[in-house]
Amino acid sequence: MSVTTPKSPQLAVLPTAAEDKTRTKAQILQPSGWPLPKGYANGMAAEGRIVVTGGVIGWDAEERLADGFVAQVRQTLDNIAAILAEAGARPEHLVRLTWYVVDMDEYLANLKELGKIYRDVFGTHYPAMALVQVVRLVEKAARVEIEATAVIPS
Repeated sequence: MSVTTPKSPQLAVLPTAAEDKTRTKAQILQPSGWPLPKGYANGMAAEGRIVVTGGVIGWDAEERLADGFVAQVRQTLDNIAAILAEAGARPEHLVRLTWYVVDMDEYLANLKELGKIYRDVFGTHYPAMALVQVVRLVEKAARVEIEATAVIPS
């Protein structure tokens, strides 16, 4: 992987995988000397049409929540992919995800399975991400809610 260094020597800009006209022109921002993150990016820079979602939860078209945390994550990611598709975006256009979970321990206990689900739905593109534990979500039975931001290249 080649690394280009912008004017400021403290920040490395890493190219995204297999850049071409169909992929996002987003740049992964990785400060030099920082360890590479696993499963997310420290920052992203992109130009193009912005697509944002509201808080998306793990229910189907009939508003039935999937059973359990892991199943809700899968449905939530599928729902985000469907919303992105409506705008002509794909998972590789994602630049940010903000996860809200009601139980951080539940998230941490399922990391391996969550990673597999993430890769099944979004592939190996890892945008900037934040994870926040909240007291509850609007839908009482919801275990996770995720907001997404994507940038479709111009």
